[in-house]
Amino acid sequence: MDEPAFPGCVLKCRLIGIIEGEQGKGKDKDKDKDKDKERNDRIAAVEKENHSFADIKHIDDMGKQFLRELEEFFVNYHELSGKQYRVIDVRGPKQARKRIEDGIRAARRR
Repeated sequence: MDEPAFPGCVLKCRLIGIIEGEQGKGKDKDKDKDKDKERNDRIAAVEKENHSFADIKHIDDMGKQFLRELEEFFVNYHELSGKQYRVIDVRGPKQARKRIEDGIRAARRR
């Protein structure tokens, strides 16, 4: 969006992709293996009524520089809380939709 929103604000959005990643506390010094890793994928979406981003249909449409900055944001954000974040892959809206549907199914089974 061009304008800031507030926590809890509900917006109609168009999925453009997913940043697949994992986070953890880092390496276990004694065992040289990653410890406490978990998946932490990030959904990317564009607010539907935003005219500035009307042509954006896929995360690749945002450009390589923007995507690099977004990946760095998530790495730095986790680093501030003492965790490591590693980007695994960046995929389009079909994969994002599939991940959301998988999450809904998993939540219903609980």
